[in-house]
Amino acid sequence: MIKSPGSIRFSSATIHKLSECYQIDVTADSGTIVIFSKKPGHGLNCSMCKDEGPSQTCNSNLRLTEAQPTTVTFNCSQPGDVFNVEINQEIDCLTTDCSIIAVHPDSTRFLEFTRTFTWDLKVQPGKVFQLDFPSPGMRQIKPSESCPDKHTYTITVYQRTGPANIGSFCRNGTISRIQVLYRGRVTLEVPRGTDLNPSDFKVSMGPTATGVVEMDVRLPRGPFSVDFFTPNYAKGYYDEQKMKWNFAVKPMHNFTVQFQHYTPPECQNKKVVCDYALGDKTSFTVAPTDTQPANKQGDFSLTLTTCDVKSVANVSGLSLNFNVEVFRSGTPYLWTVDLWNKEGLSLQIENKNPESYCEMSLNSVTQEKIVVPAGTKADLSFLDCPMQDLQLTATKVIDCPSVSARDLTIPTLDPSLPLPLHQFTWLLRLQDQGTVDLMSPKGSKLHQSLPDKQCNERVSLLISETEGSSIGQFCSVAEGTIQKIQIKGNVSITVTPKNIKDLSQEKEPFLQFGISPEIMENVIYTVSPLISGPMYLATPNWPDSMNPSSSASWIVYIPQDYMAELLFSNVSKPKCDSGHTEVSIGPLDSQGQTQSWREDQSFPSPFVQQQSFYLNMSNCEPKSDRFAVLSKISLQKETKKLLGIILAIVGVLLLLIIVTLIVVCVIRKRKNKPKTNRSSIYMPRGKPVLPGNAGFPKSRTDNESHVYASIDDPTMYRHSDKNQPAEVDNGAWSNGHQVDAYHPFMGPTDSVPAATDSSAEYALDRREGDAFQPFLNPPNTFNLPRPRSPLVSQGSLGFEDRRMMDNALNTFKSVGDINPIRLSADESRLQPQMDSDSDTHTEPEYEEAM
Repeated sequence: MIKSPGSIRFSSATIHKLSECYQIDVTADSGTIVIFSKKPGHGLNCSMCKDEGPSQTCNSNLRLTEAQPTTVTFNCSQPGDVFNVEINQEIDCLTTDCSIIAVHPDSTRFLEFTRTFTWDLKVQPGKVFQLDFPSPGMRQIKPSESCPDKHTYTITVYQRTGPANIGSFCRNGTISRIQVLYRGRVTLEVPRGTDLNPSDFKVSMGPTATGVVEMDVRLPRGPFSVDFFTPNYAKGYYDEQKMKWNFAVKPMHNFTVQFQHYTPPECQNKKVVCDYALGDKTSFTVAPTDTQPANKQGDFSLTLTTCDVKSVANVSGLSLNFNVEVFRSGTPYLWTVDLWNKEGLSLQIENKNPESYCEMSLNSVTQEKIVVPAGTKADLSFLDCPMQDLQLTATKVIDCPSVSARDLTIPTLDPSLPLPLHQFTWLLRLQDQGTVDLMSPKGSKLHQSLPDKQCNERVSLLISETEGSSIGQFCSVAEGTIQKIQIKGNVSITVTPKNIKDLSQEKEPFLQFGISPEIMENVIYTVSPLISGPMYLATPNWPDSMNPSSSASWIVYIPQDYMAELLFSNVSKPKCDSGHTEVSIGPLDSQGQTQSWREDQSFPSPFVQQQSFYLNMSNCEPKSDRFAVLSKISLQKETKKLLGIILAIVGVLLLLIIVTLIVVCVIRKRKNKPKTNRSSIYMPRGKPVLPGNAGFPKSRTDNESHVYASIDDPTMYRHSDKNQPAEVDNGAWSNGHQVDAYHPFMGPTDSVPAATDSSAEYALDRREGDAFQPFLNPPNTFNLPRPRSPLVSQGSLGFEDRRMMDNALNTFKSVGDINPIRLSADESRLQPQMDSDSDTHTEPEYEEAM
């Protein structure tokens, strides 16, 4: 038993290459044997020695089994021409189940030698050892053939009659599993100078043996053909044993078995027979010389039973080489395509479902993808191809010699076309240096489809440069913003349906194109932002990087009375290997200032433009990262004219408010005086009446007609100033109106007793000569009684006359300084007439002066 059957370790710590000597150090793992053997008839003068000094031994063959460093010396400079190396491992499953042991030869040493890796496999009697190969499996070859990758596997089985070669195998085949009786050997041979690249097969103990060998084969989709060989092919197999092949066939496929080279043995008894089993129920037996199964469906197995061959010299054994072919079943659909009269139009058909069993043919040749060139006629065949799995695309090449505008429309295809048109591409090729101008043909504008604002139209247009660099996805909408796209050089335009299934039904033009002189930039967009919402500008090939050393420009037209706010919302900057990236903004009239920024500078955000402008972006030769920019433009009303209008309106409103406030204040002061503070009394002869809306329902003793609310207007009593005599007034203070003269109450008149107050604080100073002129000339038809002056606090006495409007009479300037009220000359001549109340009632209380 070995500790690690899948691990082999070799080391050459010291390598000496002298003119006549080659020395290596070798260390093998436990259970691994390294054998150096001389090729027959080579290098008679080259010997091989183990170790050095007195313990050195030399021989033509060297077998190393110790798990310790061993020095091997060759007395020739090219030992690989003389010696082979074999690395051997034993995998013993007699005492264990050997459950799936992976074999990984990992030695990259001994490249100077032809290397042979061997695995000796042992299992319990009556069992088989099983080899599982990774996909795509192994392919059996003739013993005389070699493998393309120079890695040849050989499987040998040991029987009582001697070893038998099960076969030679290469990688990349259809055999997924091989089971071999009892014990055997797996060999991998790699020639000198070839790096080791082994197949990681797995080893395990299989079930009870039913024959000398059994192979599991997975046949691929047809058409396909593969060969198989019996053990000891060409030499002959002599033992009476069974050989079995199990075939897995794909659905919708038929198979046919053909015996190509058959050498019958000389049997002592019995015969060679072939047993077939189709599925789980059908089985039959035929002789090797009979016709083998043909055009059958489903999985099947073939068991070949040999006979007991005579053990006589020069008697041939069994040799068989048979072939299995698989092909598609069913009836294909045929369709003829004629593109002779379709200038520049070609068709492509591809199966998009790799799991389906669709088989397509072009002119009877099976194709994975069918391409019908322009100007040709072809016969197509479809076998078991669901229409939903097939994709039809068309391409039309247009040479553009003129500058006249043309529409891009899909040409009429064959009405018998069984497939819907999934995609159509125009290739616009310029004969000379020029620019392709693309516009919407319907009077609308183009819209670029971006993650935040994708196209929801019937179709989507992918515009690219013919070198493969994408400009972007676009659609033609009523509220688009792109008036024109100008692209330098040849252009590719691909239309793909979004809300429809068949493009061939679309008859309207998708785009209009024209030719103009060559531009400096790779692409120029002419755009008009919307007032209703923002507009996004994306660099070509967004969100991926712009092409190195390429440039793009946007010509942005701003409506009158609007300004644009440009925001760089998403910016990816590269690290430049040569040159710099640059972003420039400037007005279209070439009168304003142009501003620009590089990748090592920060972009302003937002950037405001008050007139139409251009935006240019150019990429450098990036060393790392990428250059991609997404910008947003929003329109706003121009603020200059609007501000002037707003200020004018505000000024007018303020003026109206001021005038209104003045008027309201005047009206309120004239009309909205408190009714309880009546200051002037008009008493015609007869029944007393109050002017205005109020009257006197009571006698004087019951009302407040004689109460003075306030007299507090120094401008009306300039004579109260001690520095201004009362006689020098000349009526200026009264605005030219005569006012009533008022004398302060000094005591009772006639028979009315004088009112006295014990408090010295209320002593009144008697003054003569002060004149009080009324606003209205008093009538001569009645006498106005003189009101009594109450003996109250000096600060609370007030008087108010309704006829005096807004004038207030202040009788006292300060506490303790009494200012007498003058009566007019006319009133002074009148004799006071007291009400009857005044003789029998005391004076009512007066309000405090406000």
